[in-house]
Amino acid sequence: MMLKAPASQVASNKVVASRVSAFNGKAVSARMPAKVAAPKGPMQVSANLKVLRDRISSIASTQKITDAMKLVAAAKVRRAQEAVIGGRPFSENLVKVLFAVNTRLQGEDVDVPLTAVRPVKNVMLVVCTGDRGLCGGYNNFVIKKTEKRVAELTKMGVKCTLVAVGKKGAVYFKRRKEQYKLQKIFDMGGAPTTGEAQAVADEIFSSFVSEDVDKVELVFTKFISMINSQPTIQTLLPLTTEGQVCNVDGTCVDAANDEVFKLTTKDGQFVVERDAVTTETTSFEGTIVFEQDPNQILDALLPLYMNSQVLRAFQESVASELASRMQAMSNASDNAKELKKDLSGVYNRKRQAKITGELIELVSGASM
Repeated sequence: MMLKAPASQVASNKVVASRVSAFNGKAVSARMPAKVAAPKGPMQVSANLKVLRDRISSIASTQKITDAMKLVAAAKVRRAQEAVIGGRPFSENLVKVLFAVNTRLQGEDVDVPLTAVRPVKNVMLVVCTGDRGLCGGYNNFVIKKTEKRVAELTKMGVKCTLVAVGKKGAVYFKRRKEQYKLQKIFDMGGAPTTGEAQAVADEIFSSFVSEDVDKVELVFTKFISMINSQPTIQTLLPLTTEGQVCNVDGTCVDAANDEVFKLTTKDGQFVVERDAVTTETTSFEGTIVFEQDPNQILDALLPLYMNSQVLRAFQESVASELASRMQAMSNASDNAKELKKDLSGVYNRKRQAKITGELIELVSGASM
């Protein structure tokens, strides 16, 4: 007759044997406990509905923010446009006057530093970007334009020096000191003033007159319309042969195709109305009679020229940035509206399915 050990003793012996085997280095197989399944049924449906409600609420809040930013940009862009268009006639006519004076004085013993054309070995690029983001590809387009221009000049054996106006461009090129020579940094601001433009103009003028650089180019975004802004490279110094403001391709940057936009309401919604504006710039006569010393005239005109051209580029850049931000926020609001609509449809279908399931359970329970 065989005697069986109690179950508790057998279990104890198995534990001891497993510990001995583990101590001796033998593999011990252990059965892992089964995973706890995720809750199903009404609890899971309720959790999904709560997540959808929270997401819809978050998207609605984001849409309100983007709508507010769109309206703020629309209100600011109007003032920026007026500043741009109002300053263009003075800027362009000043260039014509200055060149006429320089042309008249070429045969006399007068130093005209801004028209001095010498072999180009060093070029200064004044890069105008924004201080903030959330404006679509505005800053990226200017930076890419600058990189392309630097690559072209480097390929021709010309050294480049950068002056960054705006925090976005300054941060980008400052992180790449090995590739780009960043001479100085300025802030753009939301409303460029004459004093801010004068500080940049002084830096440009001193570098060009001291022959540290042989050519100065402005890289900025020309404001064309609310949905069209064009990155432009404008040759600032030396002065062009006809006193016009031209880009590196020889195209005159004039005041054609200007549009003024006005923010109004229609049927309870904000709308933008556009009006075409034609800026008149009269031709300048070449006959000049000087009543003062030519040096005094040049000393008065040169600071005005430098300041007006830099200020104009700043104003164009700010107007383009605001228009890009308004367009980007408009697209973000539209996308938020579509996403909220899609999620609301999913939420309603799941909610209806939950209600239908609960009714089926009640009917089934009543029939039993």
